[in-house]
Amino acid sequence: MKILCAALALISLADVQAAEQHLLYVTMPGTYYGGGKPGILIFDIDAEHKFVRRVATPDFGQQTKGFCGSAATRKIYVSSTKKLWCFDLKTEQVVWERAYEKGCDRMAITPDGKSIYMPSIDGSDWKVIDGATGDVIKSIEVRDGPHNTLCSLDGAHAYLASLKYNKLTVVDTRTHEVEREIGPFGSAIRPFTVSSTLCYVNINGLRGFEVGDLRTGAKLHRVEVPGGKGGGGKHGCPSHGVGLTPDEREVWVTDSPGKAMQVFDATASPPKYLTEIPLEFEPGWINFSIDGRYAYPSTGDIIDAKSRKIISVLKDEHGERSMSEKLLQVNLRNGEVTAVGNQFAIGRKHNKT
Repeated sequence: MKILCAALALISLADVQAAEQHLLYVTMPGTYYGGGKPGILIFDIDAEHKFVRRVATPDFGQQTKGFCGSAATRKIYVSSTKKLWCFDLKTEQVVWERAYEKGCDRMAITPDGKSIYMPSIDGSDWKVIDGATGDVIKSIEVRDGPHNTLCSLDGAHAYLASLKYNKLTVVDTRTHEVEREIGPFGSAIRPFTVSSTLCYVNINGLRGFEVGDLRTGAKLHRVEVPGGKGGGGKHGCPSHGVGLTPDEREVWVTDSPGKAMQVFDATASPPKYLTEIPLEFEPGWINFSIDGRYAYPSTGDIIDAKSRKIISVLKDEHGERSMSEKLLQVNLRNGEVTAVGNQFAIGRKHNKT
């Protein structure tokens, strides 16, 4: 009996040690809507998003611009308009910081952690940066207004969107060369996301989104929020944030004038309107947990994605609402990084990492 109890105790201990921890990392200040002391806030997703701790950081300035990371190298990166910082996830210390000519914006990293695609906020190019050192490998000339950047989950492509261009640029990450363009869309591209075959883009002047085919390069659909006339929004466009649930069955789009998230059926072509989720504040971004259980608008609300109900709010150590457009999920097991999410609500149907 004692042997059996000892064996069960060992099994129980092994289960505890092997349990994966799911954390949400949030940069501050990370939005135009609220300030917040500079830092990286960590919340425990498994414990009702309880605040865990604040990672002390350098002063990021008025707003962090981008947030990305790699499980392969255990590194996360934060950009401001002038600098890029690299942090070690295990020590939570700055590994290096670099300033770049023409500044920085919302960068993205290949999953292997080798290449960062950094938009030049005051230029017309993206710099390809070595994730280990911060050195510039190459410059990719696109159009004025380099801004949002996304790398595919398989690491094969980088997607580049300029504030003054109505096409989405696709780059081959092996060669760092432009492979093709998607569009033209109805106006310059703002936030966007991708599945393995489609892109969903916000554009200036549209309360909703447009859909493009990543294979053919064609624009497929223009999708408006019902009764969706009206502009405005602190980002200068009515919908500044669009995301796919990880199973790619739904598209969620921010609605600044309506202070709401608007939900569409992504299995229909064009996507079909489903419902509205009212919010207290104007949203400027949307993201999801890796498993798709939770939705995170930039307002700090935590939404149960299945019921579409707000279940809680992210709050810092002082009980203040933590509003940010830059957040990543980080998974750990026995202190080792097993997965790092994406700052964009990207489709994961064909790639579960």
